Amino acid sequence: MKRAFTLIELLVVIAIIAILAGLLFPVFAKAKAAAKQVHCVSNLSQIGKGIAMYMIDYDGIWPHALDASDKYASQIWSGNPEWQIRISEMPLMHEVLQPYVKSKEVFQCPSDTGTQVLDNHLFIPFSSSPSMYKTYGSSYFYRTEIGFRWLADTSFQLPADVNVMFDGAGHWHGSAGAVSQSDTFESAYEKFDKYRYNVLYGDLHAKNKSYDQLQSAWSVPL
Repeated sequence: MKRAFTLIELLVVIAIIAILAGLLFPVFAKAKAAAKQVHCVSNLSQIGKGIAMYMIDYDGIWPHALDASDKYASQIWSGNPEWQIRISEMPLMHEVLQPYVKSKEVFQCPSDTGTQVLDNHLFIPFSSSPSMYKTYGSSYFYRTEIGFRWLADTSFQLPADVNVMFDGAGHWHGSAGAVSQSDTFESAYEKFDKYRYNVLYGDLHAKNKSYDQLQSAWSVPL
């Protein structure tokens, strides 16, 4: 006669499975997030190659283009009216580079879950749902001052330290939620401490950086 499991034995087995699942799911989640981050860095590396090919065709000049934040939140350039007035006539970066990259999906970060406000311009609304890519055509921002100045590939004093393109939001690869208009400066900066950004630099290498490291790149003079 076959012996069946008792109720207690079944409950013990279920409890063990639940404990194992609780241990393994965070590991799987971290592995999945890491894979998305690597994919995103790869995207920026491919974009960098596209920029290099573009500059071959345009006498070594960086793209005279802008990103979605420039176009749809142009008030960020109110301190530079001579540049702000040119925005309506400039193309978007992903449109300019399209002939030089493999596909439009290169501009989509797999971790892109959209934004509510701009990280680097707190409290300026920049809603993008379900993702920045689906809303604006690219998950990445451009250091548009480079385009405004018509800089050449030999212009940078420290090309390995100058940020050229980067994730549109740091919570995509970070461990804190998105900043919003309801945040105070204090609560926003608490989140920033946990943010990570994939960044393409002036020598066209790409790396994952913290919020503070990205801000340091912004401070590097062109």
